[in-house]
Amino acid sequence: MALAKIGNGISFAEETASDVTTEVAAAGGTLVIPELAAKTDDNGVSVFALKAGTGTDTSLVSGTTLKTAGYNGTYLGPTIRVSDGEQVRFDVTNQLGADTTVHWHGLHIAPSNDGGPQNVIADGETWSPATTINQGEACTLWYHPHGLGNTADQVALGLAGMLIVDDGSAANAALPTAYGADDVPVIMQSMGVLSSGSFVTTNAGFTASGTTLKFLVNGASATDETPTLEVAAGRVRLRLLNASLVDSITVARSDGATVTQVASDAGLLAAPIEVSGLRITPGERAEIVLDLQTGTTVTLRATARSSTNGARYTVSMLEVTGTGTDTPAALPATLNTIDALDTTGAAARTFTFANSGNTFTINGVAGTSVTAMTNNMIMTTLGATEVWTLVNSSTTIYHNFHVHDVPFQVVSIGGAAPTGANLGWRDTIELPPSTTVVIRLKFTDYADSTFMYMLHCHNLIHEDDGMMLGLMVV
Repeated sequence: MALAKIGNGISFAEETASDVTTEVAAAGGTLVIPELAAKTDDNGVSVFALKAGTGTDTSLVSGTTLKTAGYNGTYLGPTIRVSDGEQVRFDVTNQLGADTTVHWHGLHIAPSNDGGPQNVIADGETWSPATTINQGEACTLWYHPHGLGNTADQVALGLAGMLIVDDGSAANAALPTAYGADDVPVIMQSMGVLSSGSFVTTNAGFTASGTTLKFLVNGASATDETPTLEVAAGRVRLRLLNASLVDSITVARSDGATVTQVASDAGLLAAPIEVSGLRITPGERAEIVLDLQTGTTVTLRATARSSTNGARYTVSMLEVTGTGTDTPAALPATLNTIDALDTTGAAARTFTFANSGNTFTINGVAGTSVTAMTNNMIMTTLGATEVWTLVNSSTTIYHNFHVHDVPFQVVSIGGAAPTGANLGWRDTIELPPSTTVVIRLKFTDYADSTFMYMLHCHNLIHEDDGMMLGLMVV
């Protein structure tokens, strides 16, 4: 596989002619669009090869050479696109010079292949998890490291990529699906660069003297120059991912008009909804569509906010211009059927998120080692439906919650019934200070008495500092 240098000194994987299975007409503009990951066939199994390696960047901060890392390139990684029911294998080779893991965030997969702290890939080794894609619906997921104590460090270097699942449904087909033309990934990162010339990986680093704050879109700095996207179709689908370490990101149009949201982070919504803005927490995804009249430009702005909800900055993150003449058909009135899980006789659990200084805990446990998580394992059984109460005991700090294995449905937030995108399937959700969120979830398909899943805060600094527990399905 060759490497192509695409903007801002960033290298992504480039598919050779033999790798390409579908011809895609690319959109115009300056937005860097990650290549689709190449796949090969191994007796009916689609094989995706990823190499985690290091590089450098000299353009992000003038006069500074930053150490970076990426998959099949020097920063970020290719977009992996799969279909529900497809048999796949990920051949992940570690060339970082240090241990790593790769977690398939949001993927319904056996715990032995989930990529958590038990799935360490030593330097120079290759890990090859295989699975049949088993989401049951179209969704936007992502992949990133998930080791103990170094997740923030490795994600900050650039180890992240998008994972798209198609399901063949009429509703998904009615949305834009031409990757790089009218179906575009938007990986958002609120980052800091220390005066010493390295990425910020601590809370103190973001406010340290000499720190330079940057907002990256697909690896390029929107702080320095707003990226542009020129779309020949009358409608574009933007898959938004917040790959920041700690910051929530609110996305809104600069003209105050609404955008149409069609998916939450774990699947299509029941119906399209009009929203004036989307607050997207670390690890979370959302899909929106924009209808574009010829010559019309829509500017999306992003406001990054810290874990105490302090506004860091607002930037124009993307200018989208319609260059075509076609008028898109009306969106389907129904995109998905989401039946409430039956919680009759369901087990109930409570998880309290707290901290003492820089030690962050769930139910008083700091999950900073496999031993600590094993000794305090959350045990459940295959086929069980449970109701979880998530309590943020802090009066000032925002957390969020992510669970591996299965998505969940929101029952209530602060005692109120969910609305909007919170009526859809989720795998990540914000926990505001002094707020209780109740969810329901059902454990299906995969059980293991050796390998565990994780449940944790997806503020990666909080996670590294202990806000994580093990979850075993037997």
